[in-house]
Amino acid sequence: MSDFRSDTVTQPTAAMKRAMMDAPLGDDVFNDDPTVHRLQEMAAGMLGYEAALFAPSGTQTNLIALMTHCQRGDEAIVGQQWHTYRWEAGGMAVLGSIQPQPLEHQPDGTIALADIENAIKPDDPHFARTRLVVIENTTGGKPLPLKYMRDVQQLAQRRGLRCHIDGARLFNAAVALAHEDGGDPLATAKNMCHGYDSVSLCLSKGLGAPIGSLLLGSASFIGQARRLRKMLGGGMRQSGMLAAAGIHALEHHVHRLADDHAHARLLSEGLAEIIPNHPVLSGRLAVHADRTNIVFTDVDADLGQPLLAHLAANDVKVTAGDLRVQERLVKRIRWVMHLDVSGKDVEKALQVVNAFR
Repeated sequence: MSDFRSDTVTQPTAAMKRAMMDAPLGDDVFNDDPTVHRLQEMAAGMLGYEAALFAPSGTQTNLIALMTHCQRGDEAIVGQQWHTYRWEAGGMAVLGSIQPQPLEHQPDGTIALADIENAIKPDDPHFARTRLVVIENTTGGKPLPLKYMRDVQQLAQRRGLRCHIDGARLFNAAVALAHEDGGDPLATAKNMCHGYDSVSLCLSKGLGAPIGSLLLGSASFIGQARRLRKMLGGGMRQSGMLAAAGIHALEHHVHRLADDHAHARLLSEGLAEIIPNHPVLSGRLAVHADRTNIVFTDVDADLGQPLLAHLAANDVKVTAGDLRVQERLVKRIRWVMHLDVSGKDVEKALQVVNAFR
């Protein structure tokens, strides 16, 4: 089985499992689990923050961040496709009483700075109080440029707003940008976060841990966040076993994300060779350029289900959804690379696509 559905499907490696079994444990709700402390201190140091908080999921760390930054009736500026707005069950509104102000994306995944500026509400009792700007990096597999990250942070600072990064795949962005400019991914990740009040970092996607995310910020911010984690049911007891997986991931799985990016290029380049001469898919399947570990392909709507059924019958798992592109209905298929997808899996997928009739 070749599973391209998401980088969340990764299984712990043998070395990660050993680290989990050998971890010294305490009770994290009593704040005395030494392995959790080590993970939090390590992550905070890596990304330039005073403190960090370990929680079960990125959905929860994002929600904790939003509820720490904002009070009832406050507003957060988000992207129309950001997870914090579209993919996290409306938690900011339902549980935090925070009004989202969603903005449209540019083709490169950014939100225009002028659109952010224009969305900030005046100090008027008719309006929700704009308190927070949220950025997602990567977004749809696209890494946001360092200059853009800095520009957003400076805009928020100039307007007296706080700013948060949903960095579920932050290290994918850092690895891609570092590869392009010859830098170090860890230094790049730290630069991306510079000046941002908080960042959520997922450990269970490309980094390969079985569960868990981190929220990073100032010591006082994390102190407030810990109370909200308890309120939201995120306090875990002997969670050092899970934290040990996160430590192993940060120590061993950051630089290897480059392998996933290489596999994404292998897939997109292979499809680009196959499709022009394919008897069925020629002119009817488009491949979007990749820069990290995610490849999107758009196939005409009437071919979508037959192609997906063909992939499934040949043990290739993907996710897909309907989308309208320039008044044309397509099935958008998402292929995600991760540590359990090999070059052989990619070659198999290409052979299966090529065999579609």
